[in-house]
Amino acid sequence: MSKFNDIIEEKCPKCGEGKVFKSKGNLFLFRLPKMNDHCPVCDHKFEREPGFFYGAMYVSYGLTVAEMIAVYVIAHFFIEGFGGMLALIAFMAVALSMFNFRLSRMIWMHMFDSKEEKKEQV
Repeated sequence: MSKFNDIIEEKCPKCGEGKVFKSKGNLFLFRLPKMNDHCPVCDHKFEREPGFFYGAMYVSYGLTVAEMIAVYVIAHFFIEGFGGMLALIAFMAVALSMFNFRLSRMIWMHMFDSKEEKKEQV
């Protein structure tokens, strides 16, 4: 459960204390979330190598597909037309984009960096 909490609370995968993101971003002001380069607590470097977070795009894609299927299943009872359903799904994809950006990076980092690896190395 601790790994899940660290991902949701956007904590460092090594120490579980430092915050990964400086700012959460704002969709309406067209600002992407800003990440710290290193953990402010343990100085762990978040981007292990150039292009490390390209894999997070696949995680984000999976999250978006799962969310849009859930939106479709729930909205299916309330919206009859194809156009309305398409508009709702497109709106939800955009509205959840900042959340998916942060969550996918957190999942990706926690897949490769963990507290257990650090304990084994000591």
